[in-house]
Amino acid sequence: MEKMPMTRAGFAALEAELKHLKSVERPSVIQAIAEARELGDLKENAEYHSAREKQGFIEGRIKELEGVLSLADVIDPTKLSGPVKFGATVRVVDEDTDEEKTWQIVGEYEANIDKGKLNVKSPIARALIGKDEGDSVEVRTPGGEKSYEILSIEYK
Repeated sequence: MEKMPMTRAGFAALEAELKHLKSVERPSVIQAIAEARELGDLKENAEYHSAREKQGFIEGRIKELEGVLSLADVIDPTKLSGPVKFGATVRVVDEDTDEEKTWQIVGEYEANIDKGKLNVKSPIARALIGKDEGDSVEVRTPGGEKSYEILSIEYK
């Protein structure tokens, strides 16, 4: 199996979610199933079927998180420098619209474009990796060709 790069913050967030699922959600759904069973006929018991469905989701997510965490390669961006690489926080300007954006290049399981966390496997991240401040990059996105200039690179 291939190691999954992840920041320390991303690893901690996934660990916290796993702990919450195991210590809060799992016991809660087990209790809900027990209560639904007491209501009688299970064939037409919507509460029972709903609780069982939720249990299936929780157990699946627990297995997924355990697998991801076991393959995690935690990288501390503060120990890095130089051209853009995993963990870098990159400030760019769209050369067509002059709109500035800031992204941190992170692992697949911690990516969230709305929070400025860019998946390392995304077209934009792949185009930025290896580039330096002042470089211009061309990116083919689903919305068409984009051109960005790298304004700054930080490792924090």
